[in-house]
Amino acid sequence: MPATQHALDLAKVAALAAEDKLATTITAIDVSQQLALTDVFVIVSAANDRQVGAIVDEVEDKLREVGAKPVRREGQREGRWVLIDYGDIVVHVQHDEERDFYELERLWKDCPELELGVQKRRQQ
Repeated sequence: MPATQHALDLAKVAALAAEDKLATTITAIDVSQQLALTDVFVIVSAANDRQVGAIVDEVEDKLREVGAKPVRREGQREGRWVLIDYGDIVVHVQHDEERDFYELERLWKDCPELELGVQKRRQQ
């Protein structure tokens, strides 16, 4: 069963929030066929720790506006990779270096990438 419409809607809100804060890369992956815990991973990255924090704040604010509350948040203190779990979606906000090192898209390459209508590739 593919990702629910609710998960897709939340992913779009998260992606647009990240884009508003100038995330360098934004990707969404439908992991619903592989994971029972969530439907969509939204993976965004930023050039520095401060921008990671700004993106996290904006994503949380925008998702709160549509009634979504995080189940848990990990990594806020370090500011290099923050994971925000909303149940239906999990938002990964990574420093560019962490994104390049861990390559989550490669780990989940068997899952379909979702088109959310936002910038997806790093600007160089």
